[in-house]
Amino acid sequence: MADDKLKIKLSIANRVYPLTIHPSQEEGLRKASKKIEAMIRQFEQSYSVRDKQDVLAMCALQFASQAEQKTIDKNVISEQVEDKLIALNQLLENHSS
Repeated sequence: MADDKLKIKLSIANRVYPLTIHPSQEEGLRKASKKIEAMIRQFEQSYSVRDKQDVLAMCALQFASQAEQKTIDKNVISEQVEDKLIALNQLLENHSS
């Protein structure tokens, strides 16, 4: 049913966020919330950062950079695979001539 929504509350940086979500999203959201909380603790301990705005900005930057790096890595791998396929195709064409 399209109306099967779940109401959950997530706590991030000492604030509670009520969300209405599809049940299939719950696990991902809860795991993300836990990762953010762990990252906040790490930044607060490692860099003595206390301002929640700064800590959240640092978390956002880290998550965004991880996502961008995955995209870059996938593109590099795709280019390497494409180069190898072109070389293999050339070998096959040379062999069959």
